[in-house]
Amino acid sequence: MAKDYYQILGVSRDASQEEIKKAYRRLAHKYHPDKEGGDEEKFKEINEAYQVLSDPQKRKQYDQFGQAFAGNASGASWQDFARAYGGGGFDFNQGFGEGVEFDFGDLGDLGDLFSNIFGGFSGGRRQSAKRRGEDLEVEITIDFLEAVKGGKRTLMIDKYVTCPSCHGSGGAKDSKVETCSRCQGSGKVESMQRSLFGMVRTVKVCPVCQGEGKVFTKKCPTCHGSGRVKKKVEVEVDIPAGVDTGTTLHLPGQGNAGPQGSPPGDLYVHIKVKPSSEFKREGDNIITELPISFSQAALGDKVDIKTVDGVVSLKIPAGIQSGQVLKLSGKGVPHLRRRGRGDHLVKIKVITPKSLTRKQRKILEELRQEGL
Repeated sequence: MAKDYYQILGVSRDASQEEIKKAYRRLAHKYHPDKEGGDEEKFKEINEAYQVLSDPQKRKQYDQFGQAFAGNASGASWQDFARAYGGGGFDFNQGFGEGVEFDFGDLGDLGDLFSNIFGGFSGGRRQSAKRRGEDLEVEITIDFLEAVKGGKRTLMIDKYVTCPSCHGSGGAKDSKVETCSRCQGSGKVESMQRSLFGMVRTVKVCPVCQGEGKVFTKKCPTCHGSGRVKKKVEVEVDIPAGVDTGTTLHLPGQGNAGPQGSPPGDLYVHIKVKPSSEFKREGDNIITELPISFSQAALGDKVDIKTVDGVVSLKIPAGIQSGQVLKLSGKGVPHLRRRGRGDHLVKIKVITPKSLTRKQRKILEELRQEGL
């Protein structure tokens, strides 16, 4: 059955690129195989859908040819695609021919082969199968004022680090280096496949030496040849002023170390902010409510207001009404990705007393007689 990439990402067919990106990030975080409750197959499916829909050209072809474009992954045959794309008269062997060599790195199936044709060939380059380390995700909870002002956090992360014994090589100290017997030192292995393009010679990275052409005679006893070991590591995180719940901080190179000396992954720190009992945040503005008396509302006053920067003086103009808002410019939350700050908005609430003394009642009666 054909895959509906739009359904996989949960977006409409007229979704914008920004909507597609947001849907992908949300689902990728949810189903990432390194997370508890993650789903590797679902994660791959989400990535497959995003690779097509995030590329305007591929999306256009998918919208036009649907099932046929999705190739073997969607259940359509390559002959179906040839008929759909070429109208039954296009010869895919033309211009390619038999015996043409393409280098697809560690991509093995024709579905990936097809996606590379639309995305551009790698052109016979020698590539390494070593993959960068896995990305890691953590969530931290910070206080309201910490989110406003920023700060530093030291996190304890359980992750793979470069093996201290072999320094990531994967070989034992007394090990010798010899030519890989599988690829004879070339770092790649070849195979012939019959496909839509005729006989295609595919070149893959050697699975034994991972494209290096050399292997160690003995594996490192500490990491067993992987070049990395699991360890708890302190990672210092700079929290910029202005973050909010939902903000994700990206720390390049702070994820898992890659196997056998390959580059490390990244660390994503998801922020959750505790609510404040004193302040309410709306965007980059701070909202507070100020209860005042009848006399303060009628005559005006000057009062002290607590802000995220401390106490400041606020002038209440005479005749202010309940519900009106006074603004303390630049006393709100710093803008996260640009200069400046939001404002502190003070909402006035005139309090009606529930009980009055005789004197107060008399005064109010006199005011009422005066039309107030």
